[in-house]
Amino acid sequence: MAHAVLLVDDERFARTVYADYLRAAGYDVEVAADAEAALALLRQRRYDVLLTDVILPGSSGLDLLAAAKQLDPNLEVAVITALDEVDPAVRAMKSGASDYLVKPVTPEQLQLTVQRCLSTRELLAENKSLRAHLKLFEAGQRIAATLDRDKLLPMALAAVAASCRSAAAALLERAQDGGWVLSGAHGLEYGPAADLLGLCRGALERLAPERPARVDIVPGELTALAPRALLLPITDDGAVVGAAAVLVAGELDGPGAEAAAFLCRNLGLALKNLGRLQQVEHLAYLDDLTHLYNLRYLEVALARELDGGKPFSVLFLDLDRFKTVNDQYGHLSGSRLLVEVARVLRSCVRDDDVLVRYGGDEYVVLLVGIDSGGGLKVAERIRRAIEDHRFLSREGSRVRITASIGLASFPEHAQSKAEILDLADRAMYRGKRSTRNVVYMASKDLPPVPAGERS
Repeated sequence: MAHAVLLVDDERFARTVYADYLRAAGYDVEVAADAEAALALLRQRRYDVLLTDVILPGSSGLDLLAAAKQLDPNLEVAVITALDEVDPAVRAMKSGASDYLVKPVTPEQLQLTVQRCLSTRELLAENKSLRAHLKLFEAGQRIAATLDRDKLLPMALAAVAASCRSAAAALLERAQDGGWVLSGAHGLEYGPAADLLGLCRGALERLAPERPARVDIVPGELTALAPRALLLPITDDGAVVGAAAVLVAGELDGPGAEAAAFLCRNLGLALKNLGRLQQVEHLAYLDDLTHLYNLRYLEVALARELDGGKPFSVLFLDLDRFKTVNDQYGHLSGSRLLVEVARVLRSCVRDDDVLVRYGGDEYVVLLVGIDSGGGLKVAERIRRAIEDHRFLSREGSRVRITASIGLASFPEHAQSKAEILDLADRAMYRGKRSTRNVVYMASKDLPPVPAGERS
């Protein structure tokens, strides 16, 4: 397709000669005698190059240059001037013109100037495209490298929405039970975002990798924002694990669709990395033997509950005369018994409660939202369950063992992590110093636990 050139000159002879030069060189040329006629043509179609005389009737080439650039900032402009009018041509260059010619103009000069303008236009377009691609690449890198979910979701959803020329988007993720949940939103309050999830559930079940789906918005609060939602799949190893639901007014152009898909691929990678990180963190908080939580997690859990400010109780549990089990049955059987104790503890508490192997044959139970009265009931349930259980029965041993349990509660007995653990430990030690196989409540007058006197 020939490049379009608009030639503006008030002299008919110049218009005719210059136009013939350019048409002979293969350009699509239109002519105008003044600025008003030129602007009318510029409003009707797109031109690649504007060639204009500096002096025009009723206006000037500089005024035409400014008006033309407002209509099309990418339009390349060259001005033509007489030998004694070079200063206005220089001013035109400062105002955005790419080149100027001094009359009389030869065909070679005219063609060379137009070609230079076209080359400049193409170079600027390439630079603009490269900048856009670089910006998109950098956005994708930032998304993929973010391992903080609270930062990731707002940043990623804002970028995906912008690529679709939208002001609102939501992240919908597949839950462990196979359903769909709302994970985050940009430009939407929780209510409308939840409504969006409801509208999209059917399409989400049919969503295929690399194939966006469209959902029409039914009349309601969301219709004021957009007539439809675009579901952009987010995948992990070829499986759809989520979707960015973007409210859109119309169809996406090619570059917009490619940019949105690229950002969603990076969001999928970031979510996958977050999942791996959570798995690693989870393993770092587990006891290798019993697969209960370890001391590191106990610190985290206690801090969380203290920050919440609601009552909770801590049980400190120690197995009575566990050393005799190791001596009689061996350390391997002793380790198996510790694993069985962990299973018994799990059967006695809720999913929200935290079970910790404190070390050796000691365990800590964090009872979330339970005061000392409720804590005593749970502690007694645990004590009886351990007493009634026959351990190592699979090995044919049917070992009996008991536990001494100390209890301390927040805020009744202590206000800090160290204090509540210490008081629960002292209460447990009091039980071991008395009858064993007993539950004791914390009190301030309990003596500290001497080193090496727990077993």
